[in-house]
Amino acid sequence: MGITLVSMTYIEAVVLGVLQGLTEFLPISSSAHLRVAGELMSSDPGAAFTAITQLGTETAVLLYFWKDIVRILTHWFMALPVWPTSSRISPADPDARLGWWIILGSLPIGILGFLLEDLIDTSLRNLWITASTLIVFAVFLGLADKFSKQVKTLENMTWKEALTYGLFQAMALVPGVSRSGGTITAGLLMGYTRSAAARYSFLLALPAVFASGLFKLYRALTDPQEVVYAGPTIVATVLAFVIGYLVIMWFLKLISTRSFMPFVGYRVVFSVVIVALLVSGVLTPVSTHAGAM
Repeated sequence: MGITLVSMTYIEAVVLGVLQGLTEFLPISSSAHLRVAGELMSSDPGAAFTAITQLGTETAVLLYFWKDIVRILTHWFMALPVWPTSSRISPADPDARLGWWIILGSLPIGILGFLLEDLIDTSLRNLWITASTLIVFAVFLGLADKFSKQVKTLENMTWKEALTYGLFQAMALVPGVSRSGGTITAGLLMGYTRSAAARYSFLLALPAVFASGLFKLYRALTDPQEVVYAGPTIVATVLAFVIGYLVIMWFLKLISTRSFMPFVGYRVVFSVVIVALLVSGVLTPVSTHAGAM
């Protein structure tokens, strides 16, 4: 099914790019913010636009965690059984194991994203669903932050926990859940520290977001039914990268000393605002351009 792209001005692209960069790494759902902001300006920017602009924010993750990513990839590769015993890294090496856990944790969102693509691009973008998930996962995050032990580090992770992280990340296919919010909540519930849960959330997102964004970009460039507004999309993606990088630095410093409760409160307020706009008729639950960019 082709995706019809609605016209987008550069001003709208700037607003959406800045919003993507500001919200992608915070547990408040970037897709929900883009959905609402796009609707208020013209029409739903669409799942495709969200996926492509996320390439910008995930490039920020790639740059910020470059040394960690290279180390994890190197250790994972050198721990494969194809190497001689004398030069092989132990499979029990924490970074080698983390590489496997990221692969395992990426499977749920990859499989469900592929199987449910049409549903994700259309029905699940209903703003009543978005408002509901904002509230529900605000409660989960708040309870996890308040009552979890927060003692584990990533070296303690098991394959079952890696899969649990992945399942929570897959829930973020529904706008309002939040990719970082879902995975951070999972980490806190399993007893991980705030910093460990957030760091793993960023790393786990890389395979899924790059795969999704590049797939949507390929579709936009090769499907003859597509109408691609390349300029605004590029502007939004670049802005998302720059602002996203700054947000990563700020967020990781913040959670080293503060709780997630301000984000819990924000999610509740944002949900109430969406409901008020729906009831007043300012927003419509299902955009006439659902799935459009």
